[in-house]
Amino acid sequence: MWDTLWTDIHVATADPALMSEKDGYGCIHNAAIGIENGRICWVGAARDLPEAPQALAHDIRSGHGLWMTPGLVDAHTHVIYAGDRSLEFAERLNGVSYAEIARKGGGILSTVNATRSVSENELFDVTARRVRRMITEGTTTVEMKSGYGLTLEDELKQLRVARAIGNALPIRVHATFLGAHALPPEFRDRQDDYVSHLITDILPQAVEEKLIDSIDGFCENIAFTTDQIERLFMAAHELGIPVRLHSEQLSNSGGTRLAARYGALSTDHLEYVVEDDVMELAKASTVAMLLPGAFYFIRETRIPPVDLFRKHNVPMGLATDCNPGTSPSVSLTGIMNMACTLFRMTPEEAFSAVTRIGSQALGLQNITGTLTTGKAADMLLWDIAGPHELSYWIGGRRPLHRIFDGKLDPVI
Repeated sequence: MWDTLWTDIHVATADPALMSEKDGYGCIHNAAIGIENGRICWVGAARDLPEAPQALAHDIRSGHGLWMTPGLVDAHTHVIYAGDRSLEFAERLNGVSYAEIARKGGGILSTVNATRSVSENELFDVTARRVRRMITEGTTTVEMKSGYGLTLEDELKQLRVARAIGNALPIRVHATFLGAHALPPEFRDRQDDYVSHLITDILPQAVEEKLIDSIDGFCENIAFTTDQIERLFMAAHELGIPVRLHSEQLSNSGGTRLAARYGALSTDHLEYVVEDDVMELAKASTVAMLLPGAFYFIRETRIPPVDLFRKHNVPMGLATDCNPGTSPSVSLTGIMNMACTLFRMTPEEAFSAVTRIGSQALGLQNITGTLTTGKAADMLLWDIAGPHELSYWIGGRRPLHRIFDGKLDPVI
């Protein structure tokens, strides 16, 4: 017998096989979902169940006519950090420039210093508080980057915290090594030497400890060059580790084309990509990960070319980009609303972006992201009029119930 059978539900599966021009959610009305050993073993219209519910499952649960969706996938976050930068937000609004804030010890290096100064246990505690908020907002899978340590000891500390979060809390964690995030003060004016340090010292140790699932970098005129990022990507390729990239956020610097050439899982931000870049993403089947939280927070005016992504069938993902400097957000449904209002994405596109396409951006499309047979039973029960409502509420909407790995979890 199955472990659990959910009945009296409407299901937005996010399954492309069920989508049409009139239904971009893959809906099944008056549906049922069977779960066995944490996996979906049956999904379809309740009238098509092979036997009476009592003969199929040990535990029968009613959804009381509500909507079930896949768990949400947050495929770009910097959630592992210590310290606070909320005062900088107030200072900027009062006319203090970013350069002046940095001279006073603010900016990204203030987060680096704060993250370096705490123990691994302390870093776990502050991170877990944020992740618990993500869980209450419906996130069941989260990507977590390093990049606020920038030393061997502190990068590994962040990555160990990512692994510990995945073991301690009901959430799937994809850990990303982002040593090429910023230049640490120890390597001032020695950027190439720092990239060598990442490749020869930090990366091998992280791999030996099995701490990383992918490698990221910040390719931009204020960060790392395409040549430097390519050295990192070549090292990742030799180790068989997938890559992703922050690119074209502030200018067109060639990072997107580089990422596509290396078959990146995703390229992220992308306000300044041009059509040639988009065509390369399409050839590589790389996800265009859009981050409206950062766009909103820094008051960017150049919108990512959503129409070009549509034209060339490049999959569009959405993520919170949770970080202390430019996107203090933990709510994916709030991000969906921003994407629809700021980027003119449709609610159907936003829904796929934080479910099916989000899982693709993490290489987890065979595990999660849709409510289909064989996938993990990571599911959310919502008291909503339909899946379109998930993009409606300013500030986001929380699920009524959360099922993770087949188990009904209390909202933390």
